[in-house]
Amino acid sequence: MDEPRNTSANAPVTAAPTAPAPAGPAHAVTGTGDAAVIGGRNSISEQAVAKVAAIAARAVPGVFALGNSSGRALGAVRDAVGGSNATSGVHVEVGEREVAVDISLTAVYGNALTVVANNVRAAVYGAVEKLVGLRVVEVNVEISDVQLPTEPTGSAQVGGAKAV
Repeated sequence: MDEPRNTSANAPVTAAPTAPAPAGPAHAVTGTGDAAVIGGRNSISEQAVAKVAAIAARAVPGVFALGNSSGRALGAVRDAVGGSNATSGVHVEVGEREVAVDISLTAVYGNALTVVANNVRAAVYGAVEKLVGLRVVEVNVEISDVQLPTEPTGSAQVGGAKAV
């Protein structure tokens, strides 16, 4: 009685084809970058963009630290009392669709400073455009200091003079 009925006498009974279920909500758009598809507005804070830029800059070989020496001294005090500033040495200006980034850093001695600056610029451009989705109009890199190599671990001072 409850058997499916065919409208055609010779046609086999088949189930309607089903599409695979979407991985996320029906309104989610991933990887398309087309904001016109779905209504609404995104707002990304300067703090979020600055963190992405700082992480990208710190990952570049030849970068010792972000910020200038006085900023790093203040950061050491802040860290000692339990606070931290992951965006020290990074300043961003965020518009609706564009961002500009200024980075101040200390480079490791022995690295070509222009190469370090160019690598930081490229890393920040890539990370901000990929992860934040804003167009980067400029990345200004200031190398404010150079970290000198530390003393060899086997040397000791004797009476104020280094032992040789």
